[in-house]
Amino acid sequence: MSILKGYRVLDCSIAMAGPFAALRMGDMGADVIKVEPTTGEWQRHTSAGAAYGNVINTSFLSLNRNKRSLAVNLKDEEGKALLYKLVETADVFIQNYRPGVAQRLGVDYETLKQIKPDIVYVSMSGYGETGPYLKRPGQDLLLQSLSGAMLSTGAAGTPPQPSGQYLVDAITAYTAFEGALAALLHRERTGEGQLVQINMLDAIIANQMQEMTVFTQGHKPQRRSEEPHGHCYIRAPYGVFKTADSYITLVTPHLPTLGKILGVPEFETMEDEVDGHTLPQRDFIFRVTREKLVERTTQEWRDAFDAEGLWSSEVNGYEEVVKDPQVIHNGTFVEYDHPSEGKVKTPGFAIKFSKTPCSIQRPTPFVGQHTDEILNELGFSDQQITALKETGTVTRTNGEKING
Repeated sequence: MSILKGYRVLDCSIAMAGPFAALRMGDMGADVIKVEPTTGEWQRHTSAGAAYGNVINTSFLSLNRNKRSLAVNLKDEEGKALLYKLVETADVFIQNYRPGVAQRLGVDYETLKQIKPDIVYVSMSGYGETGPYLKRPGQDLLLQSLSGAMLSTGAAGTPPQPSGQYLVDAITAYTAFEGALAALLHRERTGEGQLVQINMLDAIIANQMQEMTVFTQGHKPQRRSEEPHGHCYIRAPYGVFKTADSYITLVTPHLPTLGKILGVPEFETMEDEVDGHTLPQRDFIFRVTREKLVERTTQEWRDAFDAEGLWSSEVNGYEEVVKDPQVIHNGTFVEYDHPSEGKVKTPGFAIKFSKTPCSIQRPTPFVGQHTDEILNELGFSDQQITALKETGTVTRTNGEKING
């Protein structure tokens, strides 16, 4: 039995952060119903890397497994009434509409708690529900820019360094997932539902707990060095360096030992970082290390560093990651069959439970694939469902493409 079996989650979110949070609940066994427009959620019509798949593009595919799809027009009064009936059966409601949209649609917390007083309502936004940034778009790269994260790495005089992943979306998703679980625990103890508000700006700032506190409490400026150092608050060498055949990552090695391996006498007289005295020498240490590491291959350096207990690593691309022996050992990726996309290989479950394991119960659904099934569960007859389809209130597809 999965740990969240018996809980129902209504996922009214779009793009990445909300759907990713709902996916995690589905992986743990919750009955996640993706409530999407009759033309399909926005992400169905756009994909990272233009990877469009056969019927379902890979971006949507990656974020919506273990869900059922109900395609309904919430601007239609019958559609809204249908959602309200579904809310009566739900435990968690997730939305990431722009501020004000939930109220206009009549699916805000104050409205839904009148229908289901113990609902756990997760509201996600870019910057918060109020404030001067209310109308700003809540997009990942914009939030990376505002959060200070881009200026903790890279070299002074070069452009700020964005992450190669949708970092803020992912962190916000896990924050929302954590918040939903905590609110469910509170409900189990007290019977009370509540509003859980998550915003991307607070989530990415909180993720920089250590760095921000070094600045606010330690009064250390966020100052990038001239070389592309890996972190503005960590001593050198700390970063990625070119070797004779590829790249290697080197992390704060014992400087005298590094000096012995590299043949750099200056390093052999340096002490490890204890009081900040080597931080001003970061650029010198970085440059000398960089000049030496190009002389041998990555594996040769790895062997030399391992022998002395220094921390280093090869640099993997995705091609290497999927074949990595530890990744294979961990079962990091899972595979499942999809009716239109064939064999799907995707990252699996980062949390492993000894008694209530995560699993894939459902492949990513087509638009409204489960509309009839869900409405039948709510007591609608086949004739009533047919009538709702004829008026455009709901839609059901089963593998055919649909225009947005």
